[in-house]
Amino acid sequence: MTAEERRNLQAFSDYVKKILDPTYILSYMSPWLGEDEMQCIQAEKNNKGPMEAASLFLKYLLQHQEEGWFRGFLDALSSAGYSGLYEAIANWNFQKIEKLEEYRALLKRLQPAFKDRINPTCILPEMSDCIISQEYEEIMQICFNKGMMAGAEKMAECLLRSDKENWPKTLKLALENENNSFSELWMVEQDAKDVEAEDLEEDDMGTSSVHIVYQEGPQWENLSQNSCTPAEVSRAKLCSQLKPRNYQLELALPAMKGKNTIICAPTGCGKTFVSLLICEHHLKTFPQGQKGKVVFFANHVPVYEQQKSVFSEYFERLGYSVAGIAGATVENVPVKHIVENNDIIVLTPQILVNNLKDGTIPSLSVFTLMIFDECHNTCKQHPYNKIMFYYLDQKLGGSSDPLPQVIGMTASVGVGDAKNTDEAVDYICKLCASLDASVIATVKENLEELQEIVYTPQKISRRVESRTTNGFKCIISQLMRETESLAKGVFEELENLSQIQNREFGTQKYEQWIVEVHKACRTFQLPDKDEESRICKALYLYTSHLRKYNDALIISEHAQMKDALDYLNNFFNDVRAAGFDETEQDLTRRFEGKVQELEKVSMDPSNENPKLKDLYLILQEEYHVNPETKTILFVKTRALVDAIKKWIEENSKLSFLKPGILTGRGKTSQTTGMTLPAQKCVLDAFRSNGDHNILIATSVADEGIDIAQCNLVILYEYVGNVIKMIQTRGRGRAKGSKCLLLTSNADVIEKENINMYKEKMMNESILRLQTCDEAKFKQKLLCIQIGEKFIRDSQQNFKPKLDKQNKKLLCGKCKALACYTSDIRMLKDSHYTVVGETFKKCFVTRPHPRPKSCGDFDKIGKIFCARQDCSHDWGIRAKVNAFEIPLIKIQSFVVEDTVTGKQMCPSKWKDFNFEKIPFDPKELSE
Repeated sequence: MTAEERRNLQAFSDYVKKILDPTYILSYMSPWLGEDEMQCIQAEKNNKGPMEAASLFLKYLLQHQEEGWFRGFLDALSSAGYSGLYEAIANWNFQKIEKLEEYRALLKRLQPAFKDRINPTCILPEMSDCIISQEYEEIMQICFNKGMMAGAEKMAECLLRSDKENWPKTLKLALENENNSFSELWMVEQDAKDVEAEDLEEDDMGTSSVHIVYQEGPQWENLSQNSCTPAEVSRAKLCSQLKPRNYQLELALPAMKGKNTIICAPTGCGKTFVSLLICEHHLKTFPQGQKGKVVFFANHVPVYEQQKSVFSEYFERLGYSVAGIAGATVENVPVKHIVENNDIIVLTPQILVNNLKDGTIPSLSVFTLMIFDECHNTCKQHPYNKIMFYYLDQKLGGSSDPLPQVIGMTASVGVGDAKNTDEAVDYICKLCASLDASVIATVKENLEELQEIVYTPQKISRRVESRTTNGFKCIISQLMRETESLAKGVFEELENLSQIQNREFGTQKYEQWIVEVHKACRTFQLPDKDEESRICKALYLYTSHLRKYNDALIISEHAQMKDALDYLNNFFNDVRAAGFDETEQDLTRRFEGKVQELEKVSMDPSNENPKLKDLYLILQEEYHVNPETKTILFVKTRALVDAIKKWIEENSKLSFLKPGILTGRGKTSQTTGMTLPAQKCVLDAFRSNGDHNILIATSVADEGIDIAQCNLVILYEYVGNVIKMIQTRGRGRAKGSKCLLLTSNADVIEKENINMYKEKMMNESILRLQTCDEAKFKQKLLCIQIGEKFIRDSQQNFKPKLDKQNKKLLCGKCKALACYTSDIRMLKDSHYTVVGETFKKCFVTRPHPRPKSCGDFDKIGKIFCARQDCSHDWGIRAKVNAFEIPLIKIQSFVVEDTVTGKQMCPSKWKDFNFEKIPFDPKELSE
């Protein structure tokens, strides 16, 4: 078993514990488990249940160092009938199992009715493929010995652990065949239309746009005046005992008076509890015979899961019904039914946008209260803003239908690009106008109480020195100059190549230049199309290698030279394993000729990075003064995460820190992201395990992670905008905590100082708006809303002329003809395929590295340009109903006018105004 497989098994252990009854596979595991261990596992199941037994089983298993046990474990799963779990672990893809969570939750809620109405002996024969054979026999035995109700209880337990993706539908069919009344409660039909699925083409999201929110225990301690941890009481009990603090009541008061309000308060003060107070007050104030309906919007799925749990546990004890719908579950949930039949609905916002757009939800008047978490996102084309477009259209359109109350919650409203307080006031006014909020609630009267609960860490900026000489950079820079010369030799007339001398190696500006060259290559044309293809492909390769060299210089600047060299070695290993044409062979030979020099420089102790020396001294000092210190270290890239982790582990005086890493879920050119369960596992270990004292993270961690025990935040060459600054600083929540910016760049310190000035400007602006006359403030917001609506309506009314002329789609890398627009067909308003036999010869298909289901589609493969010397990524192969079809992404192609020869590079399908013909399956059969 590899170290990565061991880490993955630990990361996904929660799934295994929920599904596996280890006693069913013990007989297959005898070569690796001792008799004593197997008896302990059996006893654990008898005394505490299968989940605890599975936990003990995994503990024993992960302790083993013998070869072959992991393969044996997989074989045992397969032999015992755990086909779903076997597939998930073999591919490290738990999407199918994760999709079952909604049905498990439904069955748990319906378990009393299930026991009362189900006769297992009638439906078990049809369900035999959905449970383990031993479970089948146990259920029948219990029915015979103890009666049908006891058997039904056992059957429910087995289904809750089932790893078979078809068990919910099979249960539905079995119930209908028996005319069992429980089928009316068991809803698995698809009733959600036109859902805008996640981007099916690739998960290329940058880490800066991915966020994970993981609520920690101390946040609950701060919810109210009670001081009890989640380990001591359940959240439901905790919520029932909560007594609000005075500052929380102050934050909630305007909203309780029925005013649309933005609540701006620091991370860790208990804004979630404030929203519960507002929601409860809102629902209870309706006169008899009338009912309120609340919708809570969570921006990301992890937040959705957390808030759905909080709202359910708090309100169901009060007799209110709570339901939730998120991206992965929407296809299996009747949205209209959920909204109509529940008092509180927790949603990811795009779902409501989709259902307002197609008329499933007729208007926002079905709700009486809308709560927006992280409401500072209500801008531009964010789903929050799209929801508010419907609200404002209804408000300004003279509709007599009532509008819901609007509440926004955030730690920072931000100031945008404002350079002074007047501009900051205008920015915040625009946010208030977008949310129709006439009140900004902050803590003023109870500030001392808030400061006792939420500690603002001391912010320190520390300038460190860079290397005075850098042999590694000299060698790489020489390779880059050679590569630039080769690129110029291919076609010096390309305008962007003339700008090379203005770009400094190892900088973000150089990276931007490479992006511009790639764009220029895509629309570059010559009369000789073969020559055009050769030049574009060569320039693409040269600049791709320059990008890797540039990345390596950035790594060496901030970490160890050997880490940068490892990065390049990995890249060239991948190059050798791929097409490896003459150009790549030449570039590889040039690099290999310098490897010996690079190794010598990298291993020279005199080339140690002085930044790392300073980081070492800081960590040594902090852990010497306080051995219990918990640190989050923010860096800019995943490559740096790996490099800093390696440096800590290799340093004998720091290795005791046992660093964990936290990165985004998106895919980069060389690595796949962390899965959500793996992210949660890392955070769990950091929170609860005293051995894990430092977490190295990219920007994925700067919004939402809530770890009160963290008392040191280090920003290692890391800076963002004012909202990001407030969020990253907010990670250090323990008393006496510090936030330390470590950089060799004076501009970075200056930018952080500007952010601190902007924070002060934001607070002054909020104070100014709070002292405004409310009537005049509302009038100002109305003027902004009318102006914004006029612009919005003008843009909607402007429809560019549809271009019906047939055009070519050329490969964005080699310029080979892929297809014509007349062969393109549109599915679900946002996905595009190509019909006809000709296109099939233009691409090759390979297995998808992360196959998964996305709404109506199943990702099953990736498609690439069929030219062996190109292999450019064109999109995916997907299963849609009974058909397997290619789905292409427009950013992989160049569009050429067949008459003028003019080329363009649309980045999104909506920017490409061609005649879009709907997909008809009959065309495939023909």
